[in-house]
Amino acid sequence: MNQSTLTVGEFCALVRLVLAETMPDDFWVEGEISGLHRARNGHVYFDLIEPSEGPGASPAATLPVVLFRDTRDRVNRLLKRHGDPIRMSDGVSVRIQGRVDYYPRTGRVQLRMSSIDPTFTLGRLTAHRDALLAALSAEGVLRANAARRWAPVPLRVGLVTSVGSAAHADISRVLEQSGFAFAVVEVDTPVQGAGAEVPVAAAIRAADSAEVDVLLVARGGGSKTDLAVFDHERVARAITSARAPVVTGIGHDIDRSVADEVAHTSTTTPTAAAQFVVGRVEDWLDRLSDHETQLVAAGRRALQRADQRLETVRSGVAVSTRNVADRSDRQLTSSCRRLVRAARSAQRRALGQIARGVARLEVAQRHGLTVAERRVDAAAAQVRALDPALALARGWSITRDGDGRVVRSATAVELGDAVTTQLADGDLTSTITARPRAARPRAARPSAARPKRANTDHSNTSGTSEETT
Repeated sequence: MNQSTLTVGEFCALVRLVLAETMPDDFWVEGEISGLHRARNGHVYFDLIEPSEGPGASPAATLPVVLFRDTRDRVNRLLKRHGDPIRMSDGVSVRIQGRVDYYPRTGRVQLRMSSIDPTFTLGRLTAHRDALLAALSAEGVLRANAARRWAPVPLRVGLVTSVGSAAHADISRVLEQSGFAFAVVEVDTPVQGAGAEVPVAAAIRAADSAEVDVLLVARGGGSKTDLAVFDHERVARAITSARAPVVTGIGHDIDRSVADEVAHTSTTTPTAAAQFVVGRVEDWLDRLSDHETQLVAAGRRALQRADQRLETVRSGVAVSTRNVADRSDRQLTSSCRRLVRAARSAQRRALGQIARGVARLEVAQRHGLTVAERRVDAAAAQVRALDPALALARGWSITRDGDGRVVRSATAVELGDAVTTQLADGDLTSTITARPRAARPRAARPSAARPKRANTDHSNTSGTSEETT
Protein backbone atom coordinates (compact mmCIF):
# COMPACT_ATOMS: atom_id res chain seq x y z
CA MET A 1 0.00 0.00 0.00
CA ASN A 2 1.49 3.25 -1.12
CA GLN A 3 1.28 5.95 1.59
CA SER A 4 1.94 9.62 0.90
CA THR A 5 4.43 11.53 3.02
CA LEU A 6 3.37 14.86 4.49
CA THR A 7 5.54 17.70 5.51
CA VAL A 8 5.17 19.09 8.99
CA GLY A 9 3.36 22.10 7.63
CA GLU A 10 1.00 19.90 5.64
CA PHE A 11 0.32 17.78 8.69
CA CYS A 12 -0.38 20.80 10.85
CA ALA A 13 -2.67 22.22 8.20
CA LEU A 14 -4.51 18.89 8.09
CA VAL A 15 -4.95 18.84 11.82
CA ARG A 16 -6.23 22.37 11.75
CA LEU A 17 -8.67 21.47 8.98
CA VAL A 18 -9.94 18.41 10.83
CA LEU A 19 -10.51 20.42 14.00
CA ALA A 20 -12.30 23.14 12.06
CA GLU A 21 -14.59 20.62 10.37
CA THR A 22 -15.34 18.56 13.48
CA MET A 23 -15.71 21.55 15.87
CA PRO A 24 -16.83 24.43 13.65
CA ASP A 25 -18.83 26.34 16.28
CA ASP A 26 -17.93 28.23 19.47
CA PHE A 27 -18.61 26.48 22.78
CA TRP A 28 -18.50 27.34 26.49
CA VAL A 29 -15.87 26.03 28.88
CA GLU A 30 -15.60 26.67 32.62
CA GLY A 31 -12.45 26.48 34.70
CA GLU A 32 -9.96 28.44 36.77
CA ILE A 33 -7.49 30.91 35.29
CA SER A 34 -3.82 30.06 35.83
CA GLY A 35 -0.59 31.63 34.58
CA LEU A 36 -2.26 34.66 32.98
CA HIS A 37 0.14 36.79 30.90
CA ARG A 38 -0.64 40.07 29.12
CA ALA A 39 1.73 40.49 26.17
CA ARG A 40 2.97 43.85 24.94
CA ASN A 41 1.06 43.43 21.67
CA GLY A 42 -2.22 43.40 23.64
CA HIS A 43 -2.85 39.65 23.47
CA VAL A 44 -3.63 37.73 26.67
CA TYR A 45 -2.46 34.17 27.28
CA PHE A 46 -3.45 31.87 30.14
CA ASP A 47 -4.34 28.30 31.00
CA LEU A 48 -7.84 27.24 31.92
CA ILE A 49 -7.45 24.46 34.45
CA GLU A 50 -9.69 22.04 36.26
CA PRO A 51 -8.32 21.95 39.82
CA SER A 52 -7.81 18.62 41.53
CA GLU A 53 -9.04 17.86 45.02
CA GLY A 54 -6.53 18.45 47.80
CA PRO A 55 -4.06 21.24 48.46
CA GLY A 56 -1.01 21.38 46.21
CA ALA A 57 -2.37 18.82 43.73
CA SER A 58 -1.67 19.21 40.02
CA PRO A 59 -4.60 20.23 37.79
CA ALA A 60 -6.78 17.42 36.53
CA ALA A 61 -6.82 19.00 33.07
CA THR A 62 -5.29 22.06 31.37
CA LEU A 63 -6.46 23.96 28.31
CA PRO A 64 -4.32 26.77 26.80
CA VAL A 65 -6.34 29.88 25.96
CA VAL A 66 -5.50 32.92 23.85
CA LEU A 67 -7.44 36.19 23.87
CA PHE A 68 -6.41 38.32 20.94
CA ARG A 69 -6.26 42.07 21.27
CA ASP A 70 -9.35 42.84 19.16
CA THR A 71 -11.41 40.26 20.98
CA ARG A 72 -10.03 41.49 24.32
CA ASP A 73 -11.44 44.97 23.67
CA ARG A 74 -14.83 43.45 22.93
CA VAL A 75 -14.72 41.36 26.12
CA ASN A 76 -13.78 44.42 28.19
CA ARG A 77 -16.73 46.35 26.75
CA LEU A 78 -18.97 43.45 27.70
CA LEU A 79 -17.68 43.50 31.28
CA LYS A 80 -18.13 47.26 31.55
CA ARG A 81 -21.78 46.92 30.46
CA HIS A 82 -22.21 44.60 33.45
CA GLY A 83 -20.55 47.08 35.80
CA ASP A 84 -17.02 45.72 35.40
CA PRO A 85 -17.65 43.12 38.12
CA ILE A 86 -14.67 40.83 37.47
CA ARG A 87 -11.05 41.09 36.52
CA MET A 88 -9.38 38.18 34.78
CA SER A 89 -6.53 37.05 37.02
CA ASP A 90 -5.05 33.88 38.41
CA GLY A 91 -7.37 31.87 40.63
CA VAL A 92 -10.59 33.36 39.21
CA SER A 93 -13.21 30.85 38.14
CA VAL A 94 -14.66 31.81 34.74
CA ARG A 95 -17.00 30.55 32.04
CA ILE A 96 -15.65 31.57 28.65
CA GLN A 97 -16.70 31.07 25.06
CA GLY A 98 -14.31 30.19 22.28
CA ARG A 99 -13.33 28.00 19.35
CA VAL A 100 -10.70 25.29 19.13
CA ASP A 101 -7.63 26.45 17.25
CA TYR A 102 -4.41 24.74 16.29
CA TYR A 103 -1.28 26.88 16.18
CA PRO A 104 1.17 25.20 13.79
CA ARG A 105 4.20 27.24 14.82
CA THR A 106 4.18 25.69 18.32
CA GLY A 107 2.10 22.63 17.53
CA ARG A 108 -0.35 23.54 20.29
CA VAL A 109 -4.09 23.06 20.42
CA GLN A 110 -5.64 26.06 22.18
CA LEU A 111 -8.95 27.74 22.78
CA ARG A 112 -9.34 31.04 21.01
CA MET A 113 -11.50 33.02 23.44
CA SER A 114 -14.32 35.17 22.12
CA SER A 115 -16.54 36.01 25.11
CA ILE A 116 -17.06 35.59 28.84
CA ASP A 117 -20.04 35.04 31.15
CA PRO A 118 -19.62 37.43 34.13
CA THR A 119 -22.71 36.09 35.91
CA PHE A 120 -21.03 32.69 36.25
CA THR A 121 -18.06 34.14 38.12
CA LEU A 122 -20.25 36.34 40.28
CA GLY A 123 -22.49 33.39 41.06
CA ARG A 124 -19.54 31.27 42.14
CA LEU A 125 -18.25 34.12 44.33
CA THR A 126 -21.69 34.66 45.87
CA ALA A 127 -22.20 30.96 46.54
CA HIS A 128 -18.79 30.69 48.18
CA ARG A 129 -19.46 33.83 50.22
CA ASP A 130 -22.86 32.62 51.42
CA ALA A 131 -21.52 29.19 52.35
CA LEU A 132 -18.67 30.71 54.37
CA LEU A 133 -20.99 33.10 56.22
CA ALA A 134 -23.33 30.23 57.05
CA ALA A 135 -20.45 28.14 58.39
CA LEU A 136 -19.13 30.98 60.56
CA SER A 137 -22.62 31.69 61.87
CA ALA A 138 -23.12 28.01 62.74
CA GLU A 139 -19.85 28.05 64.70
CA GLY A 140 -20.95 31.17 66.60
CA VAL A 141 -17.95 33.26 65.53
CA LEU A 142 -19.60 35.44 62.87
CA ARG A 143 -19.90 38.40 65.27
CA ALA A 144 -17.07 37.47 67.62
CA ASN A 145 -15.04 40.56 66.77
CA ALA A 146 -18.10 42.78 67.21
CA ALA A 147 -18.01 41.87 70.92
CA ARG A 148 -14.51 43.29 71.38
CA ARG A 149 -14.38 46.28 73.71
CA TRP A 150 -12.97 49.59 72.48
CA ALA A 151 -10.17 51.34 74.30
CA PRO A 152 -11.40 54.68 75.74
CA VAL A 153 -9.00 56.59 73.46
CA PRO A 154 -7.93 54.40 70.48
CA LEU A 155 -4.67 56.13 69.57
CA ARG A 156 -2.59 53.00 68.81
CA VAL A 157 -3.76 51.92 65.34
CA GLY A 158 -2.79 48.79 63.43
CA LEU A 159 -3.00 49.24 59.63
CA VAL A 160 -3.14 46.25 57.28
CA THR A 161 -2.95 47.34 53.65
CA SER A 162 -0.59 47.66 50.72
CA VAL A 163 1.88 50.33 51.84
CA GLY A 164 2.25 52.96 49.14
CA SER A 165 -1.22 52.38 47.71
CA ALA A 166 -3.94 55.01 47.46
CA ALA A 167 -5.72 53.42 50.42
CA HIS A 168 -2.59 53.73 52.54
CA ALA A 169 -2.14 57.38 51.52
CA ASP A 170 -5.79 58.24 52.27
CA ILE A 171 -5.69 56.71 55.76
CA SER A 172 -2.35 58.31 56.60
CA ARG A 173 -3.61 61.73 55.50
CA VAL A 174 -6.78 61.53 57.60
CA LEU A 175 -4.91 60.43 60.73
CA GLU A 176 -2.23 63.11 60.33
CA GLN A 177 -4.72 65.91 59.68
CA SER A 178 -6.73 64.99 62.77
CA GLY A 179 -4.10 66.56 65.01
CA PHE A 180 -4.25 63.61 67.40
CA ALA A 181 -1.15 61.69 68.50
CA PHE A 182 -1.90 58.46 66.64
CA ALA A 183 0.75 55.73 66.75
CA VAL A 184 0.32 53.63 63.59
CA VAL A 185 1.66 50.08 63.30
CA GLU A 186 1.78 49.42 59.53
CA VAL A 187 1.89 45.88 58.13
CA ASP A 188 2.46 45.78 54.37
CA THR A 189 0.69 43.02 52.42
CA PRO A 190 -0.58 42.36 48.89
CA VAL A 191 -4.35 42.78 48.83
CA GLN A 192 -5.31 40.97 45.63
CA GLY A 193 -4.29 38.10 43.43
CA ALA A 194 -4.13 34.33 43.74
CA GLY A 195 -2.99 33.24 47.19
CA ALA A 196 -3.13 36.80 48.62
CA GLU A 197 -5.38 35.55 51.42
CA VAL A 198 -2.36 33.96 53.12
CA PRO A 199 -0.27 37.14 53.59
CA VAL A 200 -3.39 39.20 54.39
CA ALA A 201 -4.39 36.84 57.21
CA ALA A 202 -0.79 36.78 58.49
CA ALA A 203 -0.67 40.60 58.43
CA ILE A 204 -3.88 40.82 60.50
CA ARG A 205 -2.45 38.47 63.13
CA ALA A 206 0.86 40.37 63.19
CA ALA A 207 -0.81 43.76 63.68
CA ASP A 208 -3.09 42.34 66.38
CA SER A 209 -0.11 40.91 68.27
CA ALA A 210 1.36 44.44 68.50
CA GLU A 211 -1.28 45.24 71.17
CA VAL A 212 -3.04 47.91 69.14
CA ASP A 213 -6.26 49.62 70.24
CA VAL A 214 -7.94 49.20 66.85
CA LEU A 215 -7.05 47.37 63.65
CA LEU A 216 -7.78 48.85 60.19
CA VAL A 217 -8.01 46.49 57.20
CA ALA A 218 -8.23 48.50 53.99
CA ARG A 219 -7.78 48.50 50.26
CA GLY A 220 -9.04 50.69 47.42
CA GLY A 221 -11.74 49.88 44.93
CA GLY A 222 -11.63 47.15 42.32
CA SER A 223 -13.63 44.47 40.67
CA LYS A 224 -15.39 41.71 42.53
CA THR A 225 -12.57 39.36 41.71
CA ASP A 226 -9.99 41.90 42.89
CA LEU A 227 -11.77 41.99 46.26
CA ALA A 228 -12.26 38.24 46.41
CA VAL A 229 -9.34 37.84 48.82
CA PHE A 230 -11.51 39.47 51.50
CA ASP A 231 -14.15 36.79 50.97
CA HIS A 232 -11.66 34.07 51.83
CA GLU A 233 -12.04 31.92 54.92
CA ARG A 234 -8.45 32.53 56.07
CA VAL A 235 -8.99 36.29 56.22
CA ALA A 236 -12.38 35.92 57.88
CA ARG A 237 -11.04 33.69 60.66
CA ALA A 238 -8.06 35.99 61.26
CA ILE A 239 -10.52 38.82 61.87
CA THR A 240 -12.85 36.80 64.13
CA SER A 241 -9.91 35.74 66.33
CA ALA A 242 -8.37 39.24 66.60
CA ARG A 243 -8.28 40.68 70.13
CA ALA A 244 -8.62 44.29 68.95
CA PRO A 245 -11.79 45.59 67.26
CA VAL A 246 -11.37 45.48 63.48
CA VAL A 247 -12.60 48.29 61.21
CA THR A 248 -12.72 47.50 57.48
CA GLY A 249 -12.58 49.96 54.61
CA ILE A 250 -12.60 47.80 51.50
CA GLY A 251 -13.55 48.80 47.96
CA HIS A 252 -16.32 51.24 47.08
CA ASP A 253 -19.65 52.15 48.63
CA ILE A 254 -21.50 49.22 47.05
CA ASP A 255 -18.91 46.56 47.91
CA ARG A 256 -19.44 44.32 50.92
CA SER A 257 -17.19 41.34 51.62
CA VAL A 258 -17.10 38.56 54.19
CA ALA A 259 -14.43 40.60 56.00
CA ASP A 260 -17.00 43.41 56.37
CA GLU A 261 -19.51 40.96 57.83
CA VAL A 262 -17.17 39.57 60.51
CA ALA A 263 -15.45 42.87 61.43
CA HIS A 264 -16.44 44.94 64.45
CA THR A 265 -17.32 47.87 62.16
CA SER A 266 -17.36 48.10 58.37
CA THR A 267 -17.05 51.34 56.45
CA THR A 268 -17.40 52.04 52.77
CA THR A 269 -13.88 53.22 51.92
CA PRO A 270 -10.39 53.40 53.48
CA THR A 271 -10.93 57.13 54.10
CA ALA A 272 -14.17 56.41 55.91
CA ALA A 273 -12.43 53.82 58.07
CA ALA A 274 -9.79 56.33 59.18
CA GLN A 275 -12.47 58.98 59.79
CA PHE A 276 -14.38 56.51 61.94
CA VAL A 277 -11.36 56.02 64.22
CA VAL A 278 -10.77 59.77 64.38
CA GLY A 279 -14.45 60.17 65.26
CA ARG A 280 -14.06 57.78 68.21
CA VAL A 281 -11.30 59.99 69.64
CA GLU A 282 -13.36 63.13 68.99
CA ASP A 283 -16.37 61.55 70.72
CA TRP A 284 -14.21 60.81 73.76
CA LEU A 285 -13.04 64.42 73.84
CA ASP A 286 -16.63 65.62 73.47
CA ARG A 287 -17.74 63.38 76.34
CA LEU A 288 -14.82 64.65 78.39
CA SER A 289 -15.84 68.24 77.63
CA ASP A 290 -19.45 67.43 78.57
CA HIS A 291 -18.29 65.92 81.85
CA GLU A 292 -16.19 69.01 82.49
CA THR A 293 -19.19 71.26 81.84
CA GLN A 294 -21.37 69.12 84.09
CA LEU A 295 -18.76 69.16 86.83
CA VAL A 296 -18.45 72.96 86.61
CA ALA A 297 -22.23 73.37 86.74
CA ALA A 298 -22.51 70.92 89.63
CA GLY A 299 -19.71 72.74 91.45
CA ARG A 300 -21.46 76.08 91.01
CA ARG A 301 -24.74 74.66 92.28
CA ALA A 302 -22.95 73.13 95.24
CA LEU A 303 -21.29 76.47 96.02
CA GLN A 304 -24.61 78.27 95.82
CA ARG A 305 -26.25 75.78 98.18
CA ALA A 306 -23.26 76.05 100.51
CA ASP A 307 -23.49 79.86 100.45
CA GLN A 308 -27.18 79.68 101.29
CA ARG A 309 -26.59 77.24 104.13
CA LEU A 310 -23.70 79.38 105.36
CA GLU A 311 -25.86 82.51 105.37
CA THR A 312 -28.59 80.67 107.25
CA VAL A 313 -26.11 79.33 109.77
CA ARG A 314 -24.45 82.75 110.06
CA SER A 315 -27.77 84.42 110.83
CA GLY A 316 -28.62 81.75 113.37
CA VAL A 317 -25.19 81.97 114.95
CA ALA A 318 -25.46 85.76 115.19
CA VAL A 319 -28.81 85.54 117.00
CA SER A 320 -27.60 82.75 119.25
CA THR A 321 -24.41 84.65 119.99
CA ARG A 322 -26.30 87.77 121.04
CA ASN A 323 -28.57 85.73 123.30
CA VAL A 324 -25.63 83.89 124.82
CA ALA A 325 -23.72 87.16 125.26
CA ASP A 326 -26.67 88.73 127.06
CA ARG A 327 -27.02 85.74 129.39
CA SER A 328 -23.27 85.70 129.93
CA ASP A 329 -23.25 89.41 130.82
CA ARG A 330 -25.95 88.87 133.41
CA GLN A 331 -24.23 85.81 134.81
CA LEU A 332 -20.88 87.63 134.84
CA THR A 333 -22.30 90.59 136.75
CA SER A 334 -23.87 88.30 139.31
CA SER A 335 -20.69 86.26 139.60
CA CYS A 336 -18.57 89.39 140.05
CA ARG A 337 -20.75 90.52 142.94
CA ARG A 338 -20.47 87.12 144.61
CA LEU A 339 -16.72 87.08 144.03
CA VAL A 340 -16.29 90.52 145.58
CA ARG A 341 -18.17 89.47 148.70
CA ALA A 342 -16.29 86.18 148.87
CA ALA A 343 -12.95 87.91 148.30
CA ARG A 344 -13.53 90.35 151.13
CA SER A 345 -14.47 87.56 153.52
CA ALA A 346 -11.51 85.46 152.40
CA GLN A 347 -9.21 88.43 152.82
CA ARG A 348 -10.28 88.93 156.44
CA ARG A 349 -9.76 85.22 157.19
CA ALA A 350 -6.40 85.21 155.41
CA LEU A 351 -5.14 88.23 157.33
CA GLY A 352 -5.98 86.56 160.62
CA GLN A 353 -4.31 83.33 159.59
CA ILE A 354 -1.22 85.24 158.43
CA ALA A 355 -0.91 87.05 161.74
CA ARG A 356 -1.14 83.82 163.69
CA GLY A 357 1.33 82.15 161.33
CA VAL A 358 3.85 84.97 161.67
CA ALA A 359 3.74 84.65 165.43
CA ARG A 360 4.30 80.88 165.28
CA LEU A 361 7.13 81.36 162.77
CA GLU A 362 8.91 83.82 165.03
CA VAL A 363 8.84 81.33 167.94
CA ALA A 364 9.89 78.44 165.73
CA GLN A 365 12.66 80.53 164.18
CA ARG A 366 14.20 81.38 167.50
CA HIS A 367 14.05 77.76 168.63
CA GLY A 368 15.45 76.54 165.33
CA LEU A 369 18.36 78.93 165.44
CA THR A 370 19.29 77.73 168.91
CA VAL A 371 19.20 74.08 167.87
CA ALA A 372 21.15 74.82 164.67
CA GLU A 373 23.87 76.66 166.57
CA ARG A 374 24.30 73.68 168.90
CA ARG A 375 24.53 71.29 165.94
CA VAL A 376 27.09 73.48 164.18
CA ASP A 377 29.26 73.60 167.30
CA ALA A 378 29.10 69.81 167.64
CA ALA A 379 29.96 69.31 163.98
CA ALA A 380 32.86 71.67 164.19
CA ALA A 381 34.23 69.80 167.18
CA GLN A 382 33.85 66.51 165.34
CA VAL A 383 35.57 67.90 162.24
CA ARG A 384 38.47 69.11 164.32
CA ALA A 385 38.72 65.71 165.94
CA LEU A 386 38.75 63.97 162.54
CA ASP A 387 41.29 66.31 160.90
CA PRO A 388 44.00 64.12 159.18
CA ALA A 389 46.64 66.63 160.24
CA LEU A 390 45.93 65.79 163.87
CA ALA A 391 46.25 62.08 163.07
CA LEU A 392 49.59 62.69 161.38
CA ALA A 393 50.74 64.74 164.33
CA ARG A 394 50.00 61.76 166.60
CA GLY A 395 52.40 59.59 164.55
CA TRP A 396 50.17 58.21 161.84
CA SER A 397 51.29 58.24 158.17
CA ILE A 398 49.69 57.86 154.70
CA THR A 399 51.43 55.81 151.99
CA ARG A 400 50.64 56.34 148.28
CA ASP A 401 51.83 54.49 145.17
CA GLY A 402 53.40 56.05 142.11
CA ASP A 403 49.94 57.06 140.73
CA GLY A 404 49.01 58.83 143.96
CA ARG A 405 46.56 56.18 145.13
CA VAL A 406 46.46 55.30 148.88
CA VAL A 407 48.06 51.93 149.60
CA ARG A 408 45.64 49.99 151.83
CA SER A 409 47.14 46.52 151.49
CA ALA A 410 50.59 44.99 151.14
CA THR A 411 49.37 43.16 148.05
CA ALA A 412 48.62 46.44 146.29
CA VAL A 413 52.34 47.02 145.49
CA GLU A 414 55.05 45.04 143.81
CA LEU A 415 58.78 44.70 144.52
CA GLY A 416 60.65 47.66 143.13
CA ASP A 417 57.60 49.99 143.20
CA ALA A 418 58.24 53.51 144.48
CA VAL A 419 55.89 54.74 147.22
CA THR A 420 55.54 58.06 149.03
CA THR A 421 54.85 58.25 152.76
CA GLN A 422 53.20 61.40 154.09
CA LEU A 423 54.18 62.40 157.67
CA ALA A 424 53.19 65.36 159.71
CA ASP A 425 56.35 67.28 158.90
CA GLY A 426 57.00 66.06 155.29
CA ASP A 427 56.98 63.21 152.76
CA LEU A 428 59.35 60.22 152.40
CA THR A 429 59.95 58.37 149.14
CA SER A 430 60.73 54.64 149.42
CA THR A 431 61.23 51.62 147.21
CA ILE A 432 59.61 48.24 147.98
CA THR A 433 62.33 45.66 148.53
CA ALA A 434 60.39 43.02 150.43
CA ARG A 435 56.85 42.12 151.40
CA PRO A 436 55.69 39.96 154.34
CA ARG A 437 54.60 36.44 153.45
CA ALA A 438 51.46 36.72 155.45
CA ALA A 439 49.78 39.60 157.15
CA ARG A 440 50.59 39.70 160.84
CA PRO A 441 48.12 41.18 163.23
CA ARG A 442 49.29 44.44 164.67
CA ALA A 443 49.47 44.91 168.39
CA ALA A 444 46.58 46.88 169.62
CA ARG A 445 47.48 50.21 171.07
CA PRO A 446 45.89 51.44 174.24
CA SER A 447 42.60 53.09 173.44
CA ALA A 448 43.64 56.16 175.28
CA ALA A 449 46.77 56.59 173.10
CA ARG A 450 45.09 55.62 169.78
CA PRO A 451 43.44 58.55 167.96
CA LYS A 452 39.92 58.22 166.54
CA ARG A 453 39.95 57.69 162.70
CA ALA A 454 37.68 59.69 160.48
CA ASN A 455 35.52 57.89 157.96
CA THR A 456 37.52 59.13 154.96
CA ASP A 457 40.15 57.75 152.58
CA HIS A 458 42.90 59.67 154.48
CA SER A 459 42.22 57.77 157.77
CA ASN A 460 42.41 54.32 156.14
CA THR A 461 46.21 54.13 155.83
CA SER A 462 48.17 51.03 155.12
CA GLY A 463 50.66 51.55 158.01
CA THR A 464 53.86 53.44 158.62
CA SER A 465 56.75 53.68 156.29
CA GLU A 466 58.67 51.23 158.42
CA GLU A 467 56.01 48.59 157.75
CA THR A 468 56.17 48.90 153.98
CA THR A 469 59.89 49.40 153.36
